[in-house]
Amino acid sequence: MPWKRRPFGGRNRARALNIADLREIARRRVPGFVFEYVEGGAEDEATLRHNREALAALRFVPQTLVDTCARSLAAPLFGRPAAAPLVIAPTGLNGMLHPDGDLALARAAAAFGIPYTLSTLSTTRLEDVAAKAGGRLWMQLYVMKNRAIAEDIMTRAAAAGYEALLLTSDANVFGSREWDKRNYSRPGRPALPAILDTLRHPRWLTSVLLRHGVPKFHNIEAFMPPGAANAVGGSTIIPRMFEPTIVWSDIEWMRRHWPGKLLVKGVLSVADAQRALDAGCDGIVLTNHGGRQLDYCVAPIEVLGEIAAAVGNRLTIVIDSGFRRGSDIAKALALGAHTVMLGRPTLYGLAADGERGVRSALDMLAVELDRVLGQLGCRSVADLRAVLLRP
Repeated sequence: MPWKRRPFGGRNRARALNIADLREIARRRVPGFVFEYVEGGAEDEATLRHNREALAALRFVPQTLVDTCARSLAAPLFGRPAAAPLVIAPTGLNGMLHPDGDLALARAAAAFGIPYTLSTLSTTRLEDVAAKAGGRLWMQLYVMKNRAIAEDIMTRAAAAGYEALLLTSDANVFGSREWDKRNYSRPGRPALPAILDTLRHPRWLTSVLLRHGVPKFHNIEAFMPPGAANAVGGSTIIPRMFEPTIVWSDIEWMRRHWPGKLLVKGVLSVADAQRALDAGCDGIVLTNHGGRQLDYCVAPIEVLGEIAAAVGNRLTIVIDSGFRRGSDIAKALALGAHTVMLGRPTLYGLAADGERGVRSALDMLAVELDRVLGQLGCRSVADLRAVLLRP
C-alpha cells in the first residue's frame, strides 16, 4: 500500500503538534453533542467558514537579512506587561468539557502570563476563579432583562479584583445553531442518538456527570427559577432572559457600577468603534462571536485595518473569531490589533487534557508566532506592520 498522509489520529496530547491535532483529541474525548456545542456555527455556517477564509486570504511579504536572534512576544496590555499578545476568550458551559473547566483555563492563563476572561454563563463562581486561579482576570457581561443580574455581576467582579469588564453586545438576539439543535429532541433534552453516544465516552461520563453532576450556571444561580440553573434547564430559559434593548447610553449606567477597564465586545465598524470611544470605553473587541450569531457576517480581520486607523491610538483593540495559528495572530497584530482572543483553540486543549491541554494550546501558538516573527524579519510583535501583508 503506498504511503500517504493521514490526519492526526492519536489520543496522546503530548504528541499533538498544532491546534488541529488538539481538536482531533478533543473530538474523541467528549460526546458528540458536547463537541458540537463548541464547534458549531449559526445557520449555514457561512460566517464560521469565512473567518478562516479571510485570514487565509492574507499573504506575508517578509524582510530578509535582519538579525532576529533576540525575539520577544511581550506585549503590554492596559499598561501592564503580558507574556504574549493573547487573551483567553469568555466561553460558557466549560464544565461540560472538563470538570475543572473555568479553573483550568484561568490557571493556564495565569501560568502563561496572559489574562483570562470569565463568562457570565460560566460553571464556576467568579469569586472561586479569583481565589483558586489568580492571575489577570477579566469578566464578560451579558445584560439581561433583569438588570439586577448585571449589577450583581459587576459589583462582585469588582470586589474580587477583576481587571476589565467586557460587555457582549452581539448576542442579545440568540443565533440559531442548527447543527447543535439536531442533538436534542426538544430544548434541553438530548435525543436518543446523543444519549447513546454519551455511553461511548465513559471517561467523560464519569468525570463530568457522575462525579460532579450536570454543570450549573453558578454566577446567575440566585436569579434563576428553582431547578433551572443547570445546563439542562438553563438552556431553555436563558435565551428568553436576554435584554434586546440595551443601547450605547447604557454605558453610563455600567460605569456607575464598574470602576475598572471597560470594553465593548461585538464591534465590527468604524462607526461603532467611534461610538465606543465617545461613550468612554477603554477598548473594543472585534468579533462576530466565532460565527455563532449572524450568518454571512464580515470577518473581524476584514475590518480591522480601517478600525485601527480610526481609533487604534485611543482604544485598545482586541480581535477574535477564526484564529488557529501563530501566523493568524501575526496578521492581526500587523493590521493594528493590540491582542488576540482565543476561544475554540483553548477549549480544544481543555477537552483534550484539562489545564495541561490549555497550556499546550498556548505554547503551540506562541512558538508559531515566534517563528513567524523570525521569518518575517521582526524582533518583536511591535515590529509587525501592514506593509508585511498583501491580500
